[in-house]
Amino acid sequence: MNPTFSVSDFVAVFNQTIAYAYPTVTITGELANFRVSKGKWVYFDLKDDQASVRFFGTVYMLPGPLEDGMMLQIEGIPRLHQTFGFSITAQTITPVGEGSIKKAAALLEAKLIKEGLFAEERKRPIPYPPSRIGLIASGESAAYVDFMKIITSRWGGLEIIHVDSQVQGSAAPAQIVQALDLLNARGEGIEAIIITRGGGSADDLQAFNVESVVRAIAASRIPTLVAIGHEIDVSLAERAADKRASTPSNAAELLVPDREAMIAQNKTRLKGCLQTINYTLQALSKDIELQISQGLSSALDVIDQEKNRLQQEILRLRGNDPRIILRKGYARIQDANKRTINSIEMVAPQDRIALRLSDGTIEAVVEKVKK
Repeated sequence: MNPTFSVSDFVAVFNQTIAYAYPTVTITGELANFRVSKGKWVYFDLKDDQASVRFFGTVYMLPGPLEDGMMLQIEGIPRLHQTFGFSITAQTITPVGEGSIKKAAALLEAKLIKEGLFAEERKRPIPYPPSRIGLIASGESAAYVDFMKIITSRWGGLEIIHVDSQVQGSAAPAQIVQALDLLNARGEGIEAIIITRGGGSADDLQAFNVESVVRAIAASRIPTLVAIGHEIDVSLAERAADKRASTPSNAAELLVPDREAMIAQNKTRLKGCLQTINYTLQALSKDIELQISQGLSSALDVIDQEKNRLQQEILRLRGNDPRIILRKGYARIQDANKRTINSIEMVAPQDRIALRLSDGTIEAVVEKVKK
């Protein structure tokens, strides 16, 4: 006999049954009837050629702008609502298929460009080399191994705070955002945050085109470097980062110099400095020798000039020496008081006078004074 339920009982029993059999489901289909209500609630359908399923969610779990016709993979919880009927409450939404992924990225790109999220003036320099960095990567990935190997071999003493995170799949966006928040909250002198993974298909790299991830990278207080191992398409996360690297190995090369190359370079620079110092000292030595030579020459010239002046002065003084004058037949006349007589007005007849000659003195008496 079939059981009979009230409407409320049937909804309750149905939800208990479906929750036990299918607590969560993952469905892939084409987006249809997409609409946002009151800026918060999201309603849409997923359909294929034969069926359509209703979905409900919030704008906070959207990977970015969506349009009808895009292929999506949605993980959610099926339930029967008392009033609105059956629907699936979406938990993660991921565009699938190359066309849908590119379309989703293009819509999000246009939105973020309009906001200026990729503007070059927002970019900050990455310290070179840093002393402490945060690393967001899957600890089991080849990208993590390559990055650690290169950065360790190139430069020692760098402290790396690794936050293990999935970098693909439906759980990856939330884990990447959580890792960014953790490193920014931790701080502790972290000078850069590196987010890295290897290459992959468009589906594999979809986490780096999710709006929440792109915005978290742009909002990071600590400068960011995103390194994804592909060269064809640049993800929105790379465009929002302060710096982009082409591969995990390239990220290590951009962060730190090659220690051995730097030692060789410093040796070359030191050799050049020593040569410059040697050349400078030689030039200074020659300049000092020249200055000393010029100084001695100038001093000798001054000495010669002074010697000539002294000789001239000696000759002048000798020319005025009274003894030399006396040798020419002149005499110096003094009275009894030894005053020099230079006029007839100073003597009178019978005065005693002394005539000083070059080799002695004659004493005499004035007999007559005549003008």
